Amino acid sequence: MMEYFDFIVIGSGIAGLSFSLNVAKKGKVLIITKKEVIDSTTNYAQGGIAAAIGELDDFEKHIKDTLEAGAYHNKLSAVEFMVKNGPKYIEELKNIGVPFTLTSEELSLTQEGGHSQKRIIYAGDHTGNSIETTLVNAVKSNKNITVWENVFAIDLLVKNQTCYGLSILKNKKIQHIYSSYIIMATGGVGQIYKYTTNPKISTGDGIAMAHRAGAKTKDLEFIQFHPTALNLPHRQKFLISEALRGEGAYLLNHEGKRFMQKYSPKKELASRDIVSRAISIEEESGKVYLDITHKDKTFVKNRFPQIYKKLKKIGIDITKDIIPITSAAHYMCGGVVVNLKGETNIKNLYAFGETACTGVHGANRLASNSLLEAIVFSSEIAKRLKAKPKQNKFPEFPILKTVVCRNTAKNLSYTKRLIKEIMWKNVGLVRTTGGLKKAILKLEKLKQDFKFYTCSDTELELKNILDTATLITRAALKRHNSLGCHYIR
Repeated sequence: MMEYFDFIVIGSGIAGLSFSLNVAKKGKVLIITKKEVIDSTTNYAQGGIAAAIGELDDFEKHIKDTLEAGAYHNKLSAVEFMVKNGPKYIEELKNIGVPFTLTSEELSLTQEGGHSQKRIIYAGDHTGNSIETTLVNAVKSNKNITVWENVFAIDLLVKNQTCYGLSILKNKKIQHIYSSYIIMATGGVGQIYKYTTNPKISTGDGIAMAHRAGAKTKDLEFIQFHPTALNLPHRQKFLISEALRGEGAYLLNHEGKRFMQKYSPKKELASRDIVSRAISIEEESGKVYLDITHKDKTFVKNRFPQIYKKLKKIGIDITKDIIPITSAAHYMCGGVVVNLKGETNIKNLYAFGETACTGVHGANRLASNSLLEAIVFSSEIAKRLKAKPKQNKFPEFPILKTVVCRNTAKNLSYTKRLIKEIMWKNVGLVRTTGGLKKAILKLEKLKQDFKFYTCSDTELELKNILDTATLITRAALKRHNSLGCHYIR
């Protein structure tokens, strides 16, 4: 029996959920996610969501800051679309119950790197989790939305530049599902790197799937590294929000001295590409630290409750101790090319959020523009889409057979670690042409030598990691000059 939905959304972050809620009144929606619906990059976002709503702020200032951070590689029409539609979606999030922090009944605003004004709306230091939880609850109560968890999207079903659905791995069986609209909202790529702030699900699945289907990609070389991730041996690179610097935290070198004044007049509030590279230079002499101990202790505990609790558990009291930090892979600024209608070059295929390249971020994302871009594009475009009549006939697509997996768990794990090492060493924060060439040779050899079998999500995910890593490295090799977060030494 053919399974058909009016809309199929791949991914359950802010982009996928907000799109689904906005089109649910137009037809039946299916959300598929490879883990649980709450597992998304959105859920890990600490800082906030940017919008020009302050008394001293305006659209032109927000646009200017976005362009400046993006090294003017941005698409102006996309930036204007996001910025000018931003405030109304902040209001919508507030109205559906996102518990943003308030000051005297008004939304509290803070500042982050690259912003000339206080324009970051936040919910403590767990904004992403607050938004994700609110949207998930709204989705679960909507009768027109079905959620399939632990379902892996394998490939898009495309013929003659038209997408009709996708093949999935569900309950260890491969099947096809069909739709009039297929939405890619699969998040980021951080797990192709050895060190990342991203959750384990961020393996570039959407980029790889779209590329294999013939969708255009752009600006994949622009991988943003977050300047402040916890730097302790044998511990995950836990994100330390940029909002700490927005509230006055200092960056210190191994001598306990501030150093950002050497690299930018904006000091700690320079854009992320500048701060990350400054940290990498200082690390040549020793460890780098984040210091907020000079701020009021009660304020710090109340403003950053999750970070305070998390670090206190491992012996760091941020009200008294400086925090060892380093940079880690954080955000994909490019992606699957879309226009201002969310459309790719393949009919019926759309992309939103970190998977998409709208042109908003240019060569380097301005802090807290990611959640804004995801909700503005997905919601605004969803409202404009018209439901299509149900199709009863589709082209025939052969269903792949699951075969016995001949790769051991040890072999899969080793190959994944090898890819991460290659990417971190050669396609990281600071790159060289020689290093990029070495990386592509190693990745291509892995593609030739490694045998993939359609038998498990672990193996399918590894294939996506390898495909995405290769695409990013090839894009980096084509850009010979430094720009934004693509830095060639």
